Amino acid sequence: MLLLLVSLMLMLAGCQSNNEKNVDSSQEQSEEPTEVTIEEEEQVATEVSELKEQAPLTGEMVEEKVDARPVAVMVNNDIKARPQSGLHKADIVYEVLAEGDITRLLAIFHSEMPETVGPVRSSRAYFVDLAKGYDPLYVFHGWSPGAKEKIQAGEVDGINGLTYDGTLFKRASFRKAPHNSYISAENIQKGAEQLNYATQAEVEPFTFFKKGQINPYEGTASEQVKIEYSSRQATHVEYRYDPEKKAYVRYSGGVKHTDLDTEEEIVAHNVFLVEASHVVVDKQGRRDIDITSGGKGVLIQHGERFDVEWKSVDGKILPYKNGEQVPLVPGKTWIQIIPDFEKVIY
Repeated sequence: MLLLLVSLMLMLAGCQSNNEKNVDSSQEQSEEPTEVTIEEEEQVATEVSELKEQAPLTGEMVEEKVDARPVAVMVNNDIKARPQSGLHKADIVYEVLAEGDITRLLAIFHSEMPETVGPVRSSRAYFVDLAKGYDPLYVFHGWSPGAKEKIQAGEVDGINGLTYDGTLFKRASFRKAPHNSYISAENIQKGAEQLNYATQAEVEPFTFFKKGQINPYEGTASEQVKIEYSSRQATHVEYRYDPEKKAYVRYSGGVKHTDLDTEEEIVAHNVFLVEASHVVVDKQGRRDIDITSGGKGVLIQHGERFDVEWKSVDGKILPYKNGEQVPLVPGKTWIQIIPDFEKVIY
């Protein structure tokens, strides 16, 4: 009996041990990653490792350092020129009055370049000064006397549509002049080579918030801002905050501003309002705009607006508060230069 009991106990102990081994083996097997999981993790790791450089004018991470020279293009903003081509890829855009109540756009491209940009329009002296801060290839179609003097003096490396109309610059059949001059990225590079301009450059970066940082200053909720350059609706500009995009969607003349070719929305992660002195200087209505003295500014980010000052630093208009530069949110920046803040509605 004693031998029988001992035998039974040994058998039970052996069965329990085998069961535990089977359970452990099953758990180990279930904890091993599947092929799909491994592939997903490798893909994520690869994507993260590829984005190792920060674009200097947007603060966004890119696969490799961009050593191309910035390109600044004068873009027509007449209602007959909308929607334009290529603005959605600009790192920075300045909107400034030309003659009358019509604004013109200076688009700065660096981190990415569209296939086509336009309609291209003529330059003004203060646009030359704004462009100089980026040492770009400066693309325009025509000039005012003041702009001509600056460009011919070599203050910027210019590619003029008056010289290359029909060659580097192409006329679109679906619009009438002067709202139909376009240029491709390929032809901008061709023009630079023909004129012996440098096409590579080291670009000084803006100051951006780091990941997780927020604006430390007290702000006011601003889901929408409207700028009325005149009483005509065609001259009204709006930015409406989209929480999902964490950016402001742009509207011109009450219509969502999109790209002509891709129909992509134009968005801004930073909307910087700058108040500057405007003086009409000739019978044609051309203006002298003070873009160097500094003054009142409003910086709009992440659904809030912040009262700041603007300063011209090395030719760039930047936001300051209490003597310190206010960082930008990584992404696209639109700078609205306006005669006075009475034209702004929040």
